[in-house]
Amino acid sequence: MKKMLAIAACLLATTIIHAQDLPSTQVKNVNTGKKVAFNETVQKGRVTVISFWATWCVPCKKEIKNISLKLADWKKEVDFDFMTMSIDEARAEGLVRTYAISQGWSFPYYIDPNSDLKRSLNFQSVPFTMIIDKEGKMAWKHIGYEEGGENEVFAKIKEIAGPAVAK
Repeated sequence: MKKMLAIAACLLATTIIHAQDLPSTQVKNVNTGKKVAFNETVQKGRVTVISFWATWCVPCKKEIKNISLKLADWKKEVDFDFMTMSIDEARAEGLVRTYAISQGWSFPYYIDPNSDLKRSLNFQSVPFTMIIDKEGKMAWKHIGYEEGGENEVFAKIKEIAGPAVAK
């Protein structure tokens, strides 16, 4: 009986964690310079991958580069959105913009200049990658990056997005 209660408690805790809404913490769109609530950066009905990074983080840059190199092929297989969120300080916004432009990023990129979002999501280091499901809830998260780790991200995208719809 105790074992069944423990299992039920774990399942309930997992459901509660999965059911959490995204915070409405203000972040800044680096392209437009406008502040927006984080929960408004993702579109309901679409799976969204968010890569948290910093200009000083070499593994972060490597992960984003490897994802961006595969993005076009991945999107042929699964329809999803990709964006990045810098945790650099406000004074580094120009560095974030310059880096993104130099890398040819065609996806949205934001900055969390005071680490308010980082605190509200309760993670300590980057790279930090998360996948938001079609209901706008956090479905998966991962800290760190090793070469080839982007393939695990893509496997999770496919799993969360569900079967592809024929076009």
